[in-house]
Amino acid sequence: MIELRTPAEIDAMRPAGRFVAEVLATLRDETKVGTNLLHLDRRAHDMIRAAGAESCYIDYHPSFGASPFGKVLCTSINDAVLHGLPHDYVLRDGDLVSLDFAASVDGWVADSAVSFVVGTARDEDLALIDTTQRALAAAIDHATVGNKIGDISAAIAAVAHARDLKINTDFGGHGVGRTMHGDPHVANDGKAGRGYPLRAGLVVALEPWFLHTTDRLVTDPDGWTLRSADGSRGSHSEHTVAITPEGPIVLTDRSFLGVD
Repeated sequence: MIELRTPAEIDAMRPAGRFVAEVLATLRDETKVGTNLLHLDRRAHDMIRAAGAESCYIDYHPSFGASPFGKVLCTSINDAVLHGLPHDYVLRDGDLVSLDFAASVDGWVADSAVSFVVGTARDEDLALIDTTQRALAAAIDHATVGNKIGDISAAIAAVAHARDLKINTDFGGHGVGRTMHGDPHVANDGKAGRGYPLRAGLVVALEPWFLHTTDRLVTDPDGWTLRSADGSRGSHSEHTVAITPEGPIVLTDRSFLGVD
């Protein structure tokens, strides 16, 4: 069921958005060559406890997950692009890191993701990250009253196709509110002018994610981590966005912290 939020409810979601933004900005700043993924998860867990927030991940067990997730942060490295389960891995020079984090504050959820490289970056990785960021910006620009879900999907796809990237539509954006995943689904490819009409009060997590040379995924033995089928690297960018009569509001915007 698609739920629309009142202006007061959107205001009530702002603390969750701000908290998620702060956690991701902090983790990005602290993630270096030599950082263990389990340390990042513990750091996020500490910040959740200190803020009196709640994790959206630790007990999460959808049909595609082998078991409850058990951690509070998704850490996807190199050819992993989604749902990376933190494990005992020490980051190496040139690793492409995607961090995805969702939390609930006072009963309202925000969800966001960021990708970056630790140490020496490959040009092709920087280009891939830039593509997901530009696709997210295009999606946000089209998240306006009067447009349709297909307009957002088509805007994301146009950016990817300009770089000759294929697009997987199994996982994409989604409604956000009292829970992390709700209706509507927002695919990363679609046709403009089609789908659910965007109305004031709709809150969605928009999340383009792309792989260098494939749109096919395989699942790790951990039952969660999704990797490219051909070993190519992936990038993931996500923001929680409220659609209002005045235009989109990015609830997880990190610019107030001096980061993108």
